[in-house]
Amino acid sequence: MTVLERLRPDHAPALLAFELENRTYFAASIPDRGDDYFAGFDARHRELLDEQAAGLHHFHIIADSDGAVLGRVNLVGVADGSAELGYRIAERAAGQGLATSAVRRVCALALDAYGLSVLRAETTLDNAGSQAVLARNGFVHAGAVTLGGRPGLRFTRILADGPL
Repeated sequence: MTVLERLRPDHAPALLAFELENRTYFAASIPDRGDDYFAGFDARHRELLDEQAAGLHHFHIIADSDGAVLGRVNLVGVADGSAELGYRIAERAAGQGLATSAVRRVCALALDAYGLSVLRAETTLDNAGSQAVLARNGFVHAGAVTLGGRPGLRFTRILADGPL
């Protein structure tokens, strides 16, 4: 059983373990966070919590019954009723529908709890799995983008169009 929780201070150790364990896996399909991200993780975690408290972002983790982080789904850059959706799922949990389910739940939170009406997302061109997650959650292609020097795609979802 998994739970979706809003990011809290006590998530830091499990979140760092998740990011380190999956760093190489993530870097195969999205730009790497870089060494500085890991070196300054605790300070950055506190900053993110402060930004979340200010309403600038909404961060979520997906955890298993033991508290291990299996993924994260974030809404960043909240402004004017919209935000950018980002997510990552642990290699050991990939391909099990976890991303699709978690994105669906966060889309519902975005509309019902956070008052958002539009979400945007981006993937690298070669990340077919992420593109499928977005399509299953009602996102539509909205143009091309470059991500960390790699070709990518931009997607949009109007939340008022209703649940999937």
